[in-house]
Amino acid sequence: MSTALTDAFVVLPGEPLCGRVRVSGATKNLGLKQMSATLLAPGVTALRNMDRVTDLDVMIDVMRAVGARVEWTAERELTIDTTGPLSPEAPYELVNRMRASVNVLGPLLARCGEARVAMPGGDNIGSRPVDMHLRGLEAMGAEIRVVHGFIEGRVNRLGGARIVLEFPSVGATENLLTAAVLAKGQTVIENAAREPEITELAAMLNRMGARVLGAGSSTIEVEGVEGLESVESVDVIGDRIETGTLLMACGIAGGEVTIEGARLDHVELVAMKLGEMGLKVTPTPDGIWARADDRLQAVDVATLPFPGFATDFLPLVVALLATADGTAIVTENVFDNRLGFVPELNRMGADVRHEGRHAVIRGVPRLSGAPVRSLDVRAGAALVIAGLAADGETVVLDPHHVDRGYPDLAATLRALGANVVRRRG
Repeated sequence: MSTALTDAFVVLPGEPLCGRVRVSGATKNLGLKQMSATLLAPGVTALRNMDRVTDLDVMIDVMRAVGARVEWTAERELTIDTTGPLSPEAPYELVNRMRASVNVLGPLLARCGEARVAMPGGDNIGSRPVDMHLRGLEAMGAEIRVVHGFIEGRVNRLGGARIVLEFPSVGATENLLTAAVLAKGQTVIENAAREPEITELAAMLNRMGARVLGAGSSTIEVEGVEGLESVESVDVIGDRIETGTLLMACGIAGGEVTIEGARLDHVELVAMKLGEMGLKVTPTPDGIWARADDRLQAVDVATLPFPGFATDFLPLVVALLATADGTAIVTENVFDNRLGFVPELNRMGADVRHEGRHAVIRGVPRLSGAPVRSLDVRAGAALVIAGLAADGETVVLDPHHVDRGYPDLAATLRALGANVVRRRG
């Protein structure tokens, strides 16, 4: 595997991590969805604490394609103007690059009465059908067709309905929530996703004049309104997935770190598991403090929807367990290909055996630096932090996957003393 002059993260072992760093805004998992929500009402909204991940570049193009004006008005502030008429079509070449762009479907149907959105793309981590999105919109009275790779929807006005999700899907909950706020009558979403990002999205919608109750619980009730108004500004919360990434990096490399802007209640189960492993984690007035004094101990992990152990953390905790003392069993209960990166980690000397959704991890004292490939955003980040506990040089190729969710992972880790650079070929 040639690594000369190619884009890559290059990681060398170093001292334990030490210092303070501010977590990035939750651009990928929240900011993009709040951008979609601005389509529900004419006006101008500034989203603050937005960091420039590459998925944001795609979403900006999607928003512009449907008629919004989107501009950077400050270093981390994005202003969206939805005053003008919208063109309710999101083209294939954009939606295919990022799954979150399907979130414009609900707002466009609710405001325009029609939408034509390409079937979404995104990371290859397993089956993520949009059937729940479409069935929910049909229950609200929309006529939905999937034709030549496009979702086509049409309705005079959406109507309230009781919708029971087969699984607490974040994307389906977001799409149906943003559609229901302008529907006639009451919509009840049962088995709804409970993630903090859902709560924040609902809070923004309520500021726009929506009537949403129960966000953050498994039952969300929405009383439709005749119209919404844009809000002047919205502050995006800190990224809980980056928070977990940095906590696990501390567990792998050892040391003592403070993550400013992070919220312990957003990563509570992760912190609990890391505590069982021996990582000390405690809240601070403006974030989270963590310290690892010794090699961590292996524990079993199973992913579940929030407030469970999030699937996004699975590759990261597998990398952490690869250097822990003992044997652990990890079970992935959300996506069927989340463990596809394991052969790359094993190239670094890890002892991980996996079949389907299960993996048995026998920890080794140290990994060995090697050239490896990033297969998706979280798997790539996992390989980068694994390099912190590897002798020699680790080169993580295809780093563009990581760039989709982390504005500058190398710089963030360097701020804590890690020897990581993002090489551009």
